[in-house]
Amino acid sequence: MTRLSVNVNKIAVLRNSRGGNDPDVLRAATACLDAGAHGITVHPRPDQRHIRADDVHALSMLTRQRGVEFNIEGNPFAPPRAGYPGLLPLCEQTRPAQATLVPDGDGQLTSDHGFDFARDGERLRPLIAALKGYGCRVSLFVDAGNPDIATAAALGADRIELYTGPYAEAFAAGAPDAAVDLFADAARRAQAAGLGVNAGHDLSQANLGRFLRDVPQVLEVSIGHALIGEALYDGLDATVKGYLRIIGRDLR
Repeated sequence: MTRLSVNVNKIAVLRNSRGGNDPDVLRAATACLDAGAHGITVHPRPDQRHIRADDVHALSMLTRQRGVEFNIEGNPFAPPRAGYPGLLPLCEQTRPAQATLVPDGDGQLTSDHGFDFARDGERLRPLIAALKGYGCRVSLFVDAGNPDIATAAALGADRIELYTGPYAEAFAAGAPDAAVDLFADAARRAQAAGLGVNAGHDLSQANLGRFLRDVPQVLEVSIGHALIGEALYDGLDATVKGYLRIIGRDLR
């Protein structure tokens, strides 16, 4: 059931550190798809620190040509800036299969928490409706401990993405049991409300198997940082296939 979407942000970070187009984000995404990845994820930010709007358009064309899913993540509340039209305009222009809404800010190195629905729910509702009008499946980034996960369904979302950073930390510390139980409970609560469950953040070949074994019916994992780091040693093809073996979807 689980599908692998490769986040190619880190390729863009390396490219942007020197300018030009090397390494090529499109070529890296193509290599991941050739290895069997089921989709590509990007998280464009207003400060354009990695993926840019032109990358989003190019990757939209690639994924459409290859018949795989394109997932665009981002903060729907962030206003447009020079070079960044905003998350909803990007989704309107490219019509990704999935839009994953994330409450991140410029000061964050990476996404590190989910939405507070009591605070943000009514602001999210019309944005979710607009995205669904563009044909996007909508997923909301949430913490496993959020007691109001079912609210995502009431707001019109189709899925949640569980922020798995705390699980990865617990696994690295050698004590994953309580964390994985928390995530399993969160997944069941979401599914009882009619939501699909995705997961992402700091998942790796080391910790993914335990997570998928104990957290039921995870539909998609979005993995970037660890996968690209591992690929520095083993190559993209071997690394993607390693993940596919873990999730039981090795298509060779």
